[in-house]
Amino acid sequence: MSSNTLINRFFSISIDREDEFDLTRQSRTRRLRQIFSILRQHDVISGVTPKDFRAVLEDLGPSFVKIGQTLSTRSEILPQAYCTELAKLQTECDPLPFEDILRTLDGIYGDAQGELFDAIDPTPLGSASLAQVHKARLRNGDVVAIKIQRPGVKEVMAQDIDIMRSAARKLSRLIKGEQMIDLQAVVEEMWVTFLEETDFQREAANLKEFAQLNKNVAFIDCPKVYDELSGENVVVMEYIDGISIGNREALEAAGYDLEEIGEKLLDNYATQILDHGFFHADPHPGNVIVRGGKIVYIDLGNMGRLSPRDRFGFGEIIKAVGLQSSTKLKDALVSFAVAKDNSVIDHPRFLADLDLLLEQYGSCDVADIDIGQFLTDILSLTRVCKVTLPSTITSISRGIVTIEGTIGPYIPNSNVVGIINAHIENTSDRFDLLKEMLEDMALQTRASAAGAMSAAQYSGEALRMLTRGQLKMNMTMSGSPELLNRLGSMVNRLVLGVIIAGLFVGSSMLSLSSMEPRLLGVPVLGFFGYLGAAVLSVWVLFDITRRR
Repeated sequence: MSSNTLINRFFSISIDREDEFDLTRQSRTRRLRQIFSILRQHDVISGVTPKDFRAVLEDLGPSFVKIGQTLSTRSEILPQAYCTELAKLQTECDPLPFEDILRTLDGIYGDAQGELFDAIDPTPLGSASLAQVHKARLRNGDVVAIKIQRPGVKEVMAQDIDIMRSAARKLSRLIKGEQMIDLQAVVEEMWVTFLEETDFQREAANLKEFAQLNKNVAFIDCPKVYDELSGENVVVMEYIDGISIGNREALEAAGYDLEEIGEKLLDNYATQILDHGFFHADPHPGNVIVRGGKIVYIDLGNMGRLSPRDRFGFGEIIKAVGLQSSTKLKDALVSFAVAKDNSVIDHPRFLADLDLLLEQYGSCDVADIDIGQFLTDILSLTRVCKVTLPSTITSISRGIVTIEGTIGPYIPNSNVVGIINAHIENTSDRFDLLKEMLEDMALQTRASAAGAMSAAQYSGEALRMLTRGQLKMNMTMSGSPELLNRLGSMVNRLVLGVIIAGLFVGSSMLSLSSMEPRLLGVPVLGFFGYLGAAVLSVWVLFDITRRR
């Protein structure tokens, strides 16, 4: 099939947000041709090895690199060999020429750039697919890091995700039944993530919120943000000069206690998830730095959020795993899961697979439980059984797996489950719990009272309209098609019964009259009435017998 044919098929689906990001038909066509050209170069039709797959994603650009980085933690979607290879995808890429960076800054700050920055280091601190970071010094002497969005990258990523949305809609019509993943939901989640990561004002807001939530934690910090210098395409923050959390030798040489660092980092990460509901979703070693006895999180563009309900549900799951209680874990999972449509859930399969999962992990010691793999298994199980978990569970799983892999060697005698359970026990106060329950009960009572008053008000209005003859009722009956079909069949038989009875009674009355002409001693009209009633009676009896 030719590339042009495939392109036309993609465009047979309506595409949203055409005006935003300049998503025209011509620009989409150009991008699709680029994609197909790259796929042909790698001969993907003949199949791709894990290494080839990684190379294809790298050549396709930043959108596909991010997809690969996400898929590297999703072993329930791809074979483990592919996940292992995709984990090698580098966030670093060839840096932009310094002249392009200066030109971009000129477009942002204009003539004021020279008045704001005293010097900018031409050698980038880092160059990723989305942005490039340079060290600089402000006129007041502050040393800062400038994160500049790559020119044109937002339009390219928007174009790619828009094409993926079209493809997902088409494929979702073809893939039915036991599909492992909701393609449209995945693409829409990517779109939301894209909008967040390409708006650097959001990252500036994240830095301020994270600093506020952790202001009383002596060993946790994040860069100070310069609001007046930051915007949608650039963020200026404090430069952090320290040691990467993954550099074990340098930390030991600086005199740090690695076990203490590991325990404090995990305990604070539990705080972010369970107490704040605002956590770093990508805590890889390059984003966690130790400076001056503090653990400093950088690059807060990708943050996860949990509602109070989700925080409680996740905490219940962890506590159940720590207690190795199959009953508590089952209850926690069922209460935490949110079904889009309860009627489509495969309940027997869900419970059977859950029993197998509990049996597998219930035979392990708490210290031996791989919490990352455990969460991955839960995601796979719920997806197959059409049970929806909150989307942030993926971010939690990825974050925990990343941190556990980084500082696992620092705390060989500890475990993520044990540390999180200890955090839950240490931060749980019965008085606070009772207070929260009473507050929750008060809110529910208030909502119920408001609902009851509204119902009474609507009832009064309805009664007034009824007494004035102004009330009209519009009723819609919903139910299974089989039930409605049976009801319709019963009504049809009832109507036919009334018609048959009417024909018999009417024909009998005509037979007593002297109406001419007559057939077999009965008026012709009465004769045909009897005949029609007999035929309809036989048909009804046959239909009843046939349908049992």
